[in-house]
Amino acid sequence: MIKHVVSFSGGVDSLATLLVALENCPREDIIPIFCDTGNEHQAVHDYLVYVEQALDIEIVRLKADFAEQIYAKRIFIARDQRRGRKHRKVPKTDRNGNPVYEKNKDGSVRMYPIYADNEDDLEDPIVIGQEPRQRIGWDSGKRIRWSNKAKRRALAALHPTGNPFLDLCMWKGRFPSRKAQFCTEELKRNMAVSFQLDLIDAGHRVLSWQGVRRDESMNRRNAKKIERIGGGIWTFRPIVEWTKLQAFKFCSSRGLQPNPLYKQGMGRVGCMPCINVNKAELAEISRRFPEAIEEKARWEKQVAACSKRMAATFIPAPGITPSQAKDNTIWHVVEWAKTTRGGRQFDLLGDLAEPTACASAYGLCG
Repeated sequence: MIKHVVSFSGGVDSLATLLVALENCPREDIIPIFCDTGNEHQAVHDYLVYVEQALDIEIVRLKADFAEQIYAKRIFIARDQRRGRKHRKVPKTDRNGNPVYEKNKDGSVRMYPIYADNEDDLEDPIVIGQEPRQRIGWDSGKRIRWSNKAKRRALAALHPTGNPFLDLCMWKGRFPSRKAQFCTEELKRNMAVSFQLDLIDAGHRVLSWQGVRRDESMNRRNAKKIERIGGGIWTFRPIVEWTKLQAFKFCSSRGLQPNPLYKQGMGRVGCMPCINVNKAELAEISRRFPEAIEEKARWEKQVAACSKRMAATFIPAPGITPSQAKDNTIWHVVEWAKTTRGGRQFDLLGDLAEPTACASAYGLCG
């Protein structure tokens, strides 16, 4: 027997996908699932109830638990007795300063420690044709192990909270980023796959329905309509060729209202804010939902306490390196989001609109 597992996020794309499934498949074989990340606005959870009542269905809630991983990290920190220091290493360069990427036998780039004759030359790597230089005494590198002070701080803060997103970041000692977007993998994909594998173990075949569109991003421009994942799971993306407006019109034609967050300046509904939030949407969130920003500021302190470098920024401020993150918070990014002209001038018209006024990027306020 085939089970149709529909991933539902509370957005219009997943709603349109769910409606297509209900119109083409036996209702008793459809299982809508919602992966609770712990970083959604309450309006998303209220909207799930609305959809359940409107369509007379039950949406299965899935929620990740990182208590076991946090417990293992506590043991690791408490027992960490590593000695030594980690020194910066760079590729060898020629006399013109261009990197010379020598390779090891395993194909990896061979790296060399930074040498210096004096403090001014500390950043200079070893150069071909020069005599090897001695590392000066004050260039002592970075301590590898947890200090006793850091251990006490981390062990006092590192306890499961029950919020999947916060617990994940406390376990990792950092927040996700554009290049390390582990939140999607840990909080959504892994939970959905685990649920589907349980169905396969029960003797079912699984067709995983996903509300993915090719025009969403460059990463999805080549998304296939149907794809075999393996292990008895197939992925089906029925609206892959649609546009966002087509999804809105389709849901409206079936008598369903969109998630109210779309009329409150949100381009996507899910995490609030998402780590990939754009400048305009972050400014809108700070005006309409300041409590969401305050919550993330509290999370930054909790995650920083669990980090060896005592720093964690939910969204890195433009131009801020990880080593400078200790002195920057999400409030710095919010202030930047209220500016124009590349951050050089505050948007004088940004605060004129009432926070309760309808604001939709998709023309839903008419």
